[in-house]
Amino acid sequence: MRIGIFGGTFDPVHLGHLAAAEEAAYRLDLARVLFVPAHHQPLKDRAPRASNADRLAMLERAIDGNPRFAVSAAELERPVPSYTIDTLRELRKHHGPDCHMCLLVGIDAANTLNRWREPAELLRLARLVVMSRGAVREPDWAVLRSLAPDAEQRVDLLAVPNVDVSSSDLRRRVAAREPIRYQVPEPVRAYIEERGLYSRTR
Repeated sequence: MRIGIFGGTFDPVHLGHLAAAEEAAYRLDLARVLFVPAHHQPLKDRAPRASNADRLAMLERAIDGNPRFAVSAAELERPVPSYTIDTLRELRKHHGPDCHMCLLVGIDAANTLNRWREPAELLRLARLVVMSRGAVREPDWAVLRSLAPDAEQRVDLLAVPNVDVSSSDLRRRVAAREPIRYQVPEPVRAYIEERGLYSRTR
């Protein structure tokens, strides 16, 4: 079985996330794309604005109806800090050695992979899939080669639909009472409104 692991804060999840995951599932013939919300990404200064429960709820609403998408709370259930390498090890233990894992990351994340926990082991446990949706299509190969001399053989490049939406801008728009319809799935928009999420900046 081939599965994709797509981590992030998803604060909130938006159409760009979903379009990228769908493209990865199609192009890489993935049986499942697993969305793994982070508790608090160690390389980010700020914690997520929405609670763990709210981010999980938004993800579940966003992927409802897509049989190839699933959500994992693995990183939310571990003590902080929670690392991707631990998630990969859990998934390997759960799915067995025959499971082919693809770690889906954006170019910015790929270019800081040397700052992650046990990055060389990450490249051993999973195939790195670097997703790009803008003009920059190539990661910093020097960073990746510093972790694995044969990085070009361990990494796939994947152009995904250029849906120009960002979670930070969505939070700003909500706080400013600007519309976000058609930038997030409608059930997510309704949940944000119902719960009063992101209504104040901080």
